[in-house]
Amino acid sequence: MSIGAGIVLFAIGAILAFAVNVQLDWVNLDMIGYILMAAGAVVFILGLVLMMRRRQSESVTRTAVDPAANERVTRRSSSTTPDDTL
Repeated sequence: MSIGAGIVLFAIGAILAFAVNVQLDWVNLDMIGYILMAAGAVVFILGLVLMMRRRQSESVTRTAVDPAANERVTRRSSSTTPDDTL
């Protein structure tokens, strides 16, 4: 969600900064466009970092010999590291 929001903010900022040629006395649309582009880039990067952090997982495989049946037993367990920021 935050990756999409960052792209939308960046696109709206680029439109305001480069495509709109309206001069208003009380607001500078170019500066607002640059601010939105910077905010969009920050939100995009933050979204990528949080997404990579959530996808960390740990997988453990253990192999042993069952003495009663004399067979090899393999156990696999997978766990995801919890996200402490939420």
